[in-house]
Amino acid sequence: MATIKQLSSFMALAVNGGDRVSFTYDEIDADTGDLIDGNKKESFFVVDEELRGEINAIRDYIREHKLQ
Repeated sequence: MATIKQLSSFMALAVNGGDRVSFTYDEIDADTGDLIDGNKKESFFVVDEELRGEINAIRDYIREHKLQ
């Protein structure tokens, strides 16, 4: 059975001087569209410098445009 993992939310957290990304997704049967497993949660620490830069760009945007 083929499945699709559909991202439903994510969050970047500042943890102990680093970044951690947490995300939630649903697993769906690719043939029928039926939900196999919902609201699955995972996380990882950011070690890729390019990804860290993208996260910082989002933080900067929020500070400059939403917190003024």
